[in-house]
Amino acid sequence: MFILTVIKLLLIALNIFPSRFTNRRILFVIYMTNLVTHVMMDEPRFAQPIPNVTVAVGRDANLPCVVEHLGGYKVAWIHIDRQMILTIHRHVISRIPRYSITYTDNTWLLHVNQAHQDDRGYYMCQVNTNPMISQVGYLQVVVPPNILDIESTPSSVAVRENQNINMTCRADGFPTPKIIWRREDGEEIAVEKKKKVLVYDGDVLPLTKVSRNEMGAYLCIATNGVPPSVSKRIILDVEFSPMIWVPNQLVGAPSGTDVTIDCHTEAHPKAIIYWVYNSVMVLPSKKYKTDYTENSYRAHMKLTIRNLQYGDFGNYRCISKNSLGETEGSIRVYEIPLPSTPSKQVTHTTVESRENNIIPSSRNDTTKSLQTDVGYAMKNDLYPGSASSSSGPGGSASAASSSSSTSMQTSALPGGASGNSLSALGGSSKGTLAIGKSMFYTERPPNEYSSSVAGLMPLHRELLLLLLSCWLTLGAGIYLAIRL
Repeated sequence: MFILTVIKLLLIALNIFPSRFTNRRILFVIYMTNLVTHVMMDEPRFAQPIPNVTVAVGRDANLPCVVEHLGGYKVAWIHIDRQMILTIHRHVISRIPRYSITYTDNTWLLHVNQAHQDDRGYYMCQVNTNPMISQVGYLQVVVPPNILDIESTPSSVAVRENQNINMTCRADGFPTPKIIWRREDGEEIAVEKKKKVLVYDGDVLPLTKVSRNEMGAYLCIATNGVPPSVSKRIILDVEFSPMIWVPNQLVGAPSGTDVTIDCHTEAHPKAIIYWVYNSVMVLPSKKYKTDYTENSYRAHMKLTIRNLQYGDFGNYRCISKNSLGETEGSIRVYEIPLPSTPSKQVTHTTVESRENNIIPSSRNDTTKSLQTDVGYAMKNDLYPGSASSSSGPGGSASAASSSSSTSMQTSALPGGASGNSLSALGGSSKGTLAIGKSMFYTERPPNEYSSSVAGLMPLHRELLLLLLSCWLTLGAGIYLAIRL
């Protein structure tokens, strides 16, 4: 505008003064040129624009305004958003003490100490020329993220197993923070039935049909590019009644040895775990050693029984109890007999035979003789005359056999009664009575065979014990093979 005015004056001057005044015209042009140049060089102007400044809340910010050829003019700073004059020349007009002004080398520096969010906005540097000249810069005040505990899920939250829960995390800051979720142990988060992610974005973390495996610490992290990022730790407790798993429900060990039994239990809230034997709680002692290892909601309980004796064999119960329920597991401890060597068994049998004056090889013959005599006596009682009905060369042998059988029966009856055996036993001649009474001879043999039967009983008992020992040893071997 100023330049156009000068040009207009030059044209007017040329129209006023004719061409005959050439020298004067030249002198006038030279004068006007010098005047315009002088005026333009002395007029205030901005040497550079005001930069946009970004500062974190609570930090100091500086806005520069560089003015050349200020002369007698003055510089003022204005906060446009507040419509507030801050400074004029070297004086602070605002009542906010955080604002100040300094001047060095044509630079007017506006200081904003401990910037607040209200200080964000446009700032104008103005020179009171006519017309006024000004330029604008922007002050950005950023705020680090801050988690709002009042609007977020508490630091610890509990839920029953197989129920749903939504965990919330709210944060403020400028720019608006971004919320992400992750598990502290690095495991995946099951946000849907078939979808698992390591990181979940969003203010709300939905968990459906929560299982005990999802128990643990979750981290809510808020970021907006302004350091530092912040996080909140939320512990999710999944509550359920106790459960027990017994690895070995049947444990065998020989007498005089130590044995260890164990149970695994899971429960939350934390359960009370202990051992019971014969309805009495097992306490640590010289006889018993207890060991408990816990990891989160899991626990491993062990019981060591020292120097097993006869009274230590039986059922032991491991019990787990919390506020939601109680459960138990049962373990049976049985004795494994130590097998005896074959040489000792043969020696024992030989000694026993000598004490009873019986040769082992003749025992079967004695037993067979006893069974033949008893059976023959029963036959005579049931079928009279059957012994003499045989004809031919074997008739005498049959008679002799019948004679000896009759004498055996007579001596065997109580009180030494003579005559027919059936009449001596009860007097009835019915077959059922004869068969029933014949059992008398198998349970209580006649006196003449008492020594032989007495010699047979220890051998039978020894054979039974040997068979029982072999059966138990074979069963324990099969059980151990299956477990391995």
